[in-house]
Amino acid sequence: MMCAVKFRHELTYDAPPDEVFAMLADPAFRAKVCDEQGVVSHDIDLSPAADGTGFTLVSEQVQDTAGLPSIAKKIVGDTTKAVIEEQWSSRTGGTISITAPGKPTTATGTVRLEARGSGTTEVVELDVKVKVPVIGGKLEALMADNIKAGLEVEQTTGTAWLGGQR
Repeated sequence: MMCAVKFRHELTYDAPPDEVFAMLADPAFRAKVCDEQGVVSHDIDLSPAADGTGFTLVSEQVQDTAGLPSIAKKIVGDTTKAVIEEQWSSRTGGTISITAPGKPTTATGTVRLEARGSGTTEVVELDVKVKVPVIGGKLEALMADNIKAGLEVEQTTGTAWLGGQR
């Protein structure tokens, strides 16, 4: 039986939730994050809800797999396509899904913004699954590490963005 890795990561910002939401809902910010992450190529489709309470994001990325263990590269190749979909049903959160078309990997869960003092914490919680017998658990941990690294770049980029560096 294969189990998912439970993943949780918090990103903190010195800005109120409305400012963080506006940043996350800005396609220019999303493109900047991809650039800072070293993504080979990306296509960002971000559609705000008509009433301004949420948005839908589809970010298709081609990512370099340099640095991955050889066992992982056998599955994904020299580059891999990742599709990140976020459906924000409100200004405080929604769902997130990360898939690699044609690969046995998924990460699904939630994202939410929580006010903490004068700042905001973005909480990402995912179930990371890799459907590969025997080594799936190791690959899930590796995928979770890569997601965490990407979120850390997003937080650094977001902190600069909120500070006026665009």
